Amino acid sequence: MTLYDRIGTTYDSTRSTDPRIAARIWAALGQAQRIVNVGAGTGHYEPADRKVVAVEPSELMTARRPPGSAPVVRAHAEALPFADAEYDAAMAVLSDHHWRDRARGLRELRRIANRVVVFNFDVAAVGTFWLDDYLPRWVELAQSGMSMEEVSGHIGGARIEPVAIPRDCRDGFLGAYWARPESYLDPAVRANISVFARIDAAEGIARLAKDLRSGTWHARYGHLLTLGELDLGYRLLVAE
Repeated sequence: MTLYDRIGTTYDSTRSTDPRIAARIWAALGQAQRIVNVGAGTGHYEPADRKVVAVEPSELMTARRPPGSAPVVRAHAEALPFADAEYDAAMAVLSDHHWRDRARGLRELRRIANRVVVFNFDVAAVGTFWLDDYLPRWVELAQSGMSMEEVSGHIGGARIEPVAIPRDCRDGFLGAYWARPESYLDPAVRANISVFARIDAAEGIARLAKDLRSGTWHARYGHLLTLGELDLGYRLLVAE
């Protein structure tokens, strides 16, 4: 059973395409018309004006794709059932860190496509987000992850672009609520963020609730609320 077969039952309640992030991803795809989305989930960030094939191993996530979505191939990133250079572009959005053999999956993206676009988190930035102070176990996990330079190497060398996260981000991934700290207290929000399925965050969330009630959080981090967007370490990698 994949992670998202366990946590995906309410996924669409908090997760959706953020148009500002989507614009960056679609621009990175360039003129590509034949695109494969690997680890596609429910289809967020798939461009509607191009020919897209989705790759998704989770039966639950596949079933939750809306009508009219791109066709789905049930497969894993590490063994994509496509010919060399079959696609103009391959994309992976916040998914490659879940693959069983991440390096192999990334090399598969390079094999099947002329362009590779990956959107994910740079582990070098762990510890810079205020939420990290409440989730020490997440910090430990992240620090053992693959660097953006390693990801770049596996996809054949890439330019790495920072993607600032808007304060009202519509896609409820881990960093999306940086300006809405009370959102992390909502079990429905946490249920659709994979980090919270991998760690015991009860103590940290309780401490966050206490700090919000007492004003401690605002004293430490309230200055961030004046910002429209924030660089939390999310990066867009584009390889050609």
